[in-house]
Amino acid sequence: MKRYLYLWHRWLGIGLCLFMALWFFSGMVMLYVGYPKLTPREHVVHLPALSPQDGYVDLGTALRSADAERNPASIRLNQVAGMPRYLFSYSGRASVAVDAGSGQRLPPIDREQALASARQFDPEATASYRGAVNEDLWSHSRALDAERPLQRVQLDDAERTLLYISGHTGEVVRDATAMERGWNLVGAWLHWLYPLRGIGVDGLWSNLVIYLSLAGTLMAILGAVIGILRWRLRKPYRSGSRSPYRGFARWHHIGGLLFGVLAISWIFSGLMSMNPWKLFSSAAPLNVAAYQGGPLTAAAFPLSAADALARFDQQGFKARELEWRLIGGAGYLVGHDGVGRTRVLSMADGQVLERLPREVLERAAQRILPQGRMHSEQLEAYDFYYYARAEQSMLGHLEKRLPVLRVRFEDPQQTWLHLDLYTGEVLGVLDQPRRVSRWLFSLLHSWDWLPLLQRRPLWDAWMIAFSLGGLVLSVSGVVLGWRRLRK
Repeated sequence: MKRYLYLWHRWLGIGLCLFMALWFFSGMVMLYVGYPKLTPREHVVHLPALSPQDGYVDLGTALRSADAERNPASIRLNQVAGMPRYLFSYSGRASVAVDAGSGQRLPPIDREQALASARQFDPEATASYRGAVNEDLWSHSRALDAERPLQRVQLDDAERTLLYISGHTGEVVRDATAMERGWNLVGAWLHWLYPLRGIGVDGLWSNLVIYLSLAGTLMAILGAVIGILRWRLRKPYRSGSRSPYRGFARWHHIGGLLFGVLAISWIFSGLMSMNPWKLFSSAAPLNVAAYQGGPLTAAAFPLSAADALARFDQQGFKARELEWRLIGGAGYLVGHDGVGRTRVLSMADGQVLERLPREVLERAAQRILPQGRMHSEQLEAYDFYYYARAEQSMLGHLEKRLPVLRVRFEDPQQTWLHLDLYTGEVLGVLDQPRRVSRWLFSLLHSWDWLPLLQRRPLWDAWMIAFSLGGLVLSVSGVVLGWRRLRK
């Protein structure tokens, strides 16, 4: 039996140890440089303020121009390429832009429009057109699907920023600096095996990552068992050592004893990140769309964009973007300024609010499960299930403001919602499977545990020390595997 343990560990290691080394090294890079993304704050910083004096066609006209047959999933207004535009998103379909001055639906974005968008993003930089692309190294994210094809523009700024511009709306949807692009070649791009994307195996990519991670987990578990079996606690070997190995084999053995459990947890949690075999997908998810209380139509928003901007101005709030939102069937206009602040304008009474009343969100949430029991609490501090991450982290683009309203339903999946009191947005849906994923993926893989996250030098030391341990374990395995193959 022991012989088979050794053989399985040896040959799995020969096949996978290089992947393990690359995963540990690239994981350390990802602690500080994430995959390129345009965060909400970066988005609004580069937008000019909207003026109430500009002429805006009414929302009904813009909706009919965008798509008279379908209701949008979201509606926004901001300036794109120096001109105000209504921006509509549709579930499973491409985004649409409508000129807010003329009410005309805009055609696909061309070279000149892309360059104009880039000049708005950074008026001081020289912009060079780099052509259209459907998907490349820095645009693999599925969140960009509604914007493809993407127009690329290179800025001659200090950071050598590459912009990705929606081929349908003209909005800048991603920026990637030279530093991000360089480090990501040995960071997220490598960690997520993105070199395998775009070479004809995209359909197999997910399963490939899943089964490599599964094999890696098995390899690490077998190694831990062998390491314990080969370590002598009572009677040392003839050499006086408690390990029978020398050289790299000794490094591998002792490294496995010290870091093996954490290596197993990292490889296993990486597997869990892929939601293998839909382990964390709910069989009967709640219809969270009922929270909105109906489709986005012009009838729910009697105040015009110009009137809304004037009311925000009266409060000293300079909106750079407007967002139309339904909460429990009631219309609200959310204004975003250039530093990440928001204000909400109620269509019912015309009041400008910094935060929505808790009762408004509770009534809207009850629509999701009208006959069921619901509990709510207002969180004033972060906890295990609601917390903020650094901007460069995988989920760092998600804004997690406080206070927040947590709503808990007594449905079969014990679903929780986190509702933003500042905008009314559903920030997250957590049912039982997703809360399990919080433990098996987020905690074990990123160690986003508040006692560590809130003491960043401690979190950094923890992650780097154990990553280096995993790297030593993996590199020594690479050397041993190479020597074995040479024999």
